[in-house]
Amino acid sequence: MKKIPRHKKLYEILRKHIEEEVYRKGDLLPSENELCRTYGLTRPTVRQALISLAYDGYIITRQGKGSIVSNSPTGIGILSVAGTTAALRNKELRTIVLTKPDVRTWPEPFIFPLDEVEQETGCIFLERLRQLEGHSIFYDINYLPNINMPRFTVHKFENNSLFDILRRYYSIEIRGGEQRIRAIAADPKTAGYLGVQPGFPILHLERKLSTNRMGFHIYSSVFCNTDIDAIYGTF
Repeated sequence: MKKIPRHKKLYEILRKHIEEEVYRKGDLLPSENELCRTYGLTRPTVRQALISLAYDGYIITRQGKGSIVSNSPTGIGILSVAGTTAALRNKELRTIVLTKPDVRTWPEPFIFPLDEVEQETGCIFLERLRQLEGHSIFYDINYLPNINMPRFTVHKFENNSLFDILRRYYSIEIRGGEQRIRAIAADPKTAGYLGVQPGFPILHLERKLSTNRMGFHIYSSVFCNTDIDAIYGTF
């Protein structure tokens, strides 16, 4: 498995501290020199981690002042590139894996056009149910291109963030995306997962997320029960 660069490890530590509100909006992060001493890193390594945090919207850098914590995603966050787990912060989110990661051919027809390489390599399929404080909120079906993803299926996905696993072990960052949103009536299978009656109105999102890896996109079909919680987020 690929060794995680030191700047990525620091990025993960600081991102976690921001999301858990160790550092709140408007707080100053420790200086570059302090971070170097605390974590035994060089200034270029620390600076690279801070640049990534700024790019992802966690901090704002001010000349002569330092790194200031910005807004981290709030709400349920299905639209947020930070991911649902990060957006919910301290709320009790449970992830149930319905189908463990499995390499297979792409379904036909697929929800978005695929390029030739994607079609040839197949996809990694993952099916999950997300529950917030005991209520089923999201039923999602995920498709990742089976391209340079060694040992992906051995990771623990129960109660873990997919985006975090991609970020930590494969250096894959979500950069944006496109999606289609429709109001639909829940079919019997989806209704059973979301704990509603068949025909109950739910939202269906079809998403294509772009990443920092050239040509690597993450696709998902997400069914949302918004009867209890609204969805929120930014791209």
